[in-house]
Amino acid sequence: MGTMGLALPWKARISSTPRERGTRVEPSEHFAGGPNPAAMDAVSEDAALAAGCRSGDLRAYERLYAMHGARMKNVARNVLGSAVDAEDAVQETFLKVQRSIAGFRGQSSFVTWTYRILINTCYDARRSRLRKREVANDDSAETPRPEPRAPGAHPSLRMALERALAKLTQHQRDVFLLYEVEGFRHAEIAGMLEMTETASKNTLFQAKKNLRQMLEPPRSSGAEKR
Repeated sequence: MGTMGLALPWKARISSTPRERGTRVEPSEHFAGGPNPAAMDAVSEDAALAAGCRSGDLRAYERLYAMHGARMKNVARNVLGSAVDAEDAVQETFLKVQRSIAGFRGQSSFVTWTYRILINTCYDARRSRLRKREVANDDSAETPRPEPRAPGAHPSLRMALERALAKLTQHQRDVFLLYEVEGFRHAEIAGMLEMTETASKNTLFQAKKNLRQMLEPPRSSGAEKR
């Protein structure tokens, strides 16, 4: 897999230094003395979106797109490496949500369920692209079309990180992008990728460890002797 043209708001966090406790606050931890009003509002909004979409209310779908469309495109572009493919994946996701909303059981939040459909749609698109590549044996399709990258990082650093990310396993890459780039919590990632929170945390740890090993400059022989 070649460079992916990632939409990365740098600097991505792969430092070996543990993040201080409280940097990423879970909703239930926000106020020790009671419920988190923002979290309660989010739950209410999520329930309202689910009810509206289930009833076929077009305004609910428009609201869902207005709230999450841009982020969904970013997630899809990071998975697929192409803005055009990302647009298609998001459109297909909304069609699938509309077709399968009756099957939503509320075992996760409605938004998490929607992102799970998006991730699976991206996986399907990626598998389809690989099959077409194998049939056509088209070497020119090996590298996705380059996309504009976010400013703020040196081009050589971006390219090195993209190459390193391409060498991770699919799960490691996706967990890293969802957590470190898109800012999802492990509970949300677990729902999207159908894994446990512990597995998400362990996968992120391994991904960052592998990235550090690939990106750290080799030690000189002189430094090793000291």
